[in-house]
This record gives sequence, C-alpha cells and structure tokens, in this order.
Amino acid sequence: MKSLMTLLLILTLSGITVAQDMKVQPAPNGINIPEKYKDWRLLAPSHRSDNNTIRAILGNDIAIQAAREGKTNPWPDGTTFVKLGWKNRTHERWPAASVPGDFVHAEFMIKDAKKYSSTGGWGFARWVGLDQKPYGKDADFVQECFGCHTPMKDNDYVFTRPVVLP
Repeated sequence: MKSLMTLLLILTLSGITVAQDMKVQPAPNGINIPEKYKDWRLLAPSHRSDNNTIRAILGNDIAIQAAREGKTNPWPDGTTFVKLGWKNRTHERWPAASVPGDFVHAEFMIKDAKKYSSTGGWGFARWVGLDQKPYGKDADFVQECFGCHTPMKDNDYVFTRPVVLP
C-alpha cells in the first residue's frame, strides 16, 4: 500500500512538472505568448452575444497606467491586452447568473506603431483552448483580426473600454 501511495505521488508530481514545462508555440506571425500574462490586471469584462462568450480583458503595466491616466486614444507603444474568453454558462444553482464555462481562447493585441503599421499599429495573436494552440494557418490570419477591429479606427482600433473605478 505504501509503495502504491509513493507511485501515485511520483506520478502526480511528474504530471505537474510536465504541465509547468509545456512550451506554447508562437503564433504564425512570430508573436510569442507574453510571459506572466495571467498576472496582469483587469481592464474590463465583456460579453459577446453573437458567440455566447464572456471575457476578461487584462492589460500589462503600460496598459493599466494608460487607462488610469486616460491616455487611451492612442494607446502608448508597449501596451498589450489579452482577452481571455470562456463559453457563457448558466450557474447550476443560480439560473439568473452567468459564469465561465469551457475556455475558448486567449487573444492578444500588442501596440507597436512602427512594427505593426500595416494593421493600425497593433500586432495580433490568438491561442485556442487550454492547450494554447496557435490560431491561423499562416501570418495572414492577422487580416481577419484587423478587419474586425477596423470599425474602431477612431478609438485606436480598440473595442475595450476600461472600467471606471470609484
């Protein structure tokens, strides 16, 4: 019995090590998933009724500072956002409440006016599912992203409105 417990402990610890060592491949346009993005702060939540997702939009330190100072049109170079999306699910014990269901994707926008001048100054990247598979067959996938953001040209191509805090 003791050897079984030891084996289970070793397998469990090995699984944690493997999960922590998982390397996420870059997006087809060469953008790497930003390190420690899960530690960024919330800029705003959102809900999309067209695809039934709820999202948390997080920003790096540059984005947070710009939002606090009201310097968001244009956002400064170095600003990076991540939209973390989950399928909308009804809470099983409170039907009036929506809660995150299955994880859908992590979408990134990176502001560098010179590097990404052909897409409004923004680099785009997306990783799908919990295994964080890069989205897109080739680097041209960014045209899909940019096309969606083009109606927001007068807002520096950004849909997100940072929340106002008291």
